[in-house]
Amino acid sequence: MRITVDRKRDRIYPDSKRVITRFFNHPETKAKSIIQKILDMSETEAETALNLVLREFAKRHRNITKIFLMNFSKIIEYVNELTGSHEKMSPTKRLLIGSYFTMEYSIESAALFNPSIMEHPDQNELEEGQKRIIVSFRATGESHISSIVFRSGIIDKDFNLHFDPQGNYISEAEIIKGHAYNKDEFKMILQEHDIVNNISTDVLDQLEEYFYYTQLKNTIEKAKSKKTLNLDQQKTLKQMMWLAKSHYEIVFSQDTDISERTIFPVSRTESNGIEDARFVKFKDENGDITYYATYTAYDGYTILPKLLETKDFYHFKNLPLHGECTRDKNFALFPKKINGHYAMLSRLDGINHYIMFSDNITLWENSQLLREPTYNWELIQVGNCGSPIETSEGWLVITHGVGQMRKYSIGALLLDLYDPTKVIGSLKDPLIVPNEDEREGYVPNVVYSCGSLVYNNVLVIPYAISDYASSFATVNLNTLLAKLKE
Repeated sequence: MRITVDRKRDRIYPDSKRVITRFFNHPETKAKSIIQKILDMSETEAETALNLVLREFAKRHRNITKIFLMNFSKIIEYVNELTGSHEKMSPTKRLLIGSYFTMEYSIESAALFNPSIMEHPDQNELEEGQKRIIVSFRATGESHISSIVFRSGIIDKDFNLHFDPQGNYISEAEIIKGHAYNKDEFKMILQEHDIVNNISTDVLDQLEEYFYYTQLKNTIEKAKSKKTLNLDQQKTLKQMMWLAKSHYEIVFSQDTDISERTIFPVSRTESNGIEDARFVKFKDENGDITYYATYTAYDGYTILPKLLETKDFYHFKNLPLHGECTRDKNFALFPKKINGHYAMLSRLDGINHYIMFSDNITLWENSQLLREPTYNWELIQVGNCGSPIETSEGWLVITHGVGQMRKYSIGALLLDLYDPTKVIGSLKDPLIVPNEDEREGYVPNVVYSCGSLVYNNVLVIPYAISDYASSFATVNLNTLLAKLKE
C-alpha cells in the first residue's frame, strides 16, 4: 500500500514577462553598418531615437543606460575603426549604439521546473510555527537555454506555503574572474580532458603553485604570440582558457530581491544551459553554514558537473567538479561530512545509484555502487532527487525512477546514518507518480525534484510537473520512515 501524500494546490508556472537584457551580437559587417548609420545622424536625431527607447524600456529594467554603456563597450573596437577614437563621440550616441546591441531575453518563457527547497539564511521576525524558505528553479527560455532563478516565502504551522511577491526587475550578476587555481589540480583537469602536451606544460611551468585567472591568461597570450605554434598547440591554448573560464564568481547587487537574481550561463562550458541545481545547507565541522548546489553545465555537446557555493545568495563561487567519478549527471552533496569526509551521491553510468567520498569537495576519484534499479517503476534507471536528509533513523534520500513509457516517479531510500554505503530501506511503490492533471507538459509523464526539506516532522517535496511547471507535496516523516524500515 502506498503512503498518503498531500498534494498542495500551489503551482508555479513559467512567466514570459520575466525578462533580462542580453548582448545582441551582430556579424562584423552588419555591426559596423549599424554604427556608421548612427554616426551619420545629427545629435538631434540621435537624441530623439534614444529618448524613444528609454521611454519604452526604462520601466522594464533597472538602470537601462548602464546596460547600454556596458554593451557599447563590447563593440568599442568597431567604433574606433570607424571614428579613430570613441572618446570623440557624444554620450547620446554611445547610449544609442549600445541600445542596438542590446536585446531582451525571456528566461522562463518555456518552463519553470525541477525545484529545490532550502531553509532561508534569515529566520528573523517570524510568527510561531513559521519557517522562511528559498526555492530554486530551473528556468528555460528561448533556444531551451536554462538558468537558475529563486523565490522566497514562508511555510506556516499548517504546512501551507506563502510566497513573497516577485520583484519588478530581473538582474544578472557582476562576473568576477579572480579565481585562484592550484597548479596540481589544474594539471589533473587538463589530463581528464586530454589536454596535456608540450605547450600546456610550458605554460604551467611559468606559473607559481597557486595562480590567478589573469596570470594564466597573460601567460597564454604570450604563448599565442609565437608564430611557430601549430594548429594542435593553438587548440590546446584555447582549451586551457575554456577550462579556466569555467571557474568564476558572481555578485548580485544588495538592492535586489532574491526573486530578481538570475544565475544565467556565463562560461562556454555552460553556454547551452545550467541544469537541475540541487541546493543543500551544509554544516561544517566548526559549525559554519555554507549553501552548495551541484548542477550540470551543458555546452550543446558535452556536460560538465559543477558546484555553486554561497553563504548569503548574493555572492556565489562557481567551480567545476573533476576526478575520475565526475561523469554523467545527478550529483547530490550530503549536508555534512561523514566520518571526516565529504560525501556525494551520483549516477556515474546513467543507470545506478553510487556513493562517493572525498577530502576535496571538487575532486571525486572513488565511487561505490549503492543500489541498482529493482522495481517495475524504476527498471530503466534510478537516481536521487536532491541531497540526503539527516533523520534519527538514517539518511533519507528522495529518489527518482524511470519505468515503462519513460514515466518518471519519485521514491525514497534510507541509508545507514553512520555508514551510508548501506541501504537499510527502500520503497517498493513510488511516493509520487504523475496523476492525470500532471501528465501533460514539455516532457510528458514526469514528476521530478531537486531537493526536499523536513519541517516539524513533515517532509516538504517541491516537484516538477512534466518539465513545465512546479508544485508541492507533503508527507508525514514518521509514516515514511516506518514504511522504509519494514
